[in-house]
Amino acid sequence: MGQVLQLEPLTKAAFAPFGDVLDVSGEPDKIINQGLCGRYHDRAQVDVMDGKAGISLFHAQPRPLPITLDTMERHPLGSQAFLPMSFDPFVVIVAPDVGDAPGPPLAFITAPGQGVNYARGTWHGVLTPLHTPGLFAVVDRIGEGANLQEHWFETPFIIEG
Repeated sequence: MGQVLQLEPLTKAAFAPFGDVLDVSGEPDKIINQGLCGRYHDRAQVDVMDGKAGISLFHAQPRPLPITLDTMERHPLGSQAFLPMSFDPFVVIVAPDVGDAPGPPLAFITAPGQGVNYARGTWHGVLTPLHTPGLFAVVDRIGEGANLQEHWFETPFIIEG
């Protein structure tokens, strides 16, 4: 069996080395639409080397805890933002790059309404909702070229709640 990772609450400070936490914390930057809407402006950097930024929809099957983490991936040509289309929490797994491979992973659990933007080249786990519907809007790079690198662990990690 692999090393056990405990889920930690997703915070902007803990996630900062890997990208942006997307949420509506704090006061809105602007009030728009006749005072009925708060705009939380420019919360993440969409970073693409070439190609274009696109919006896709992902429909992922939920996974029960404990979760086996046997692979991680990264996208060297563009950032990748995951915006849940429900208020259900999901698991976010990231790792620093160590010698062109993921270092020790960190596992986070989102709060309702939080999303993430993985910085370009950040090692991360696959999309891991815990509940249905598992529906996400994804903003990432659309274009030619090798934009997916995968790493398989010899000994998987186990993520517990």
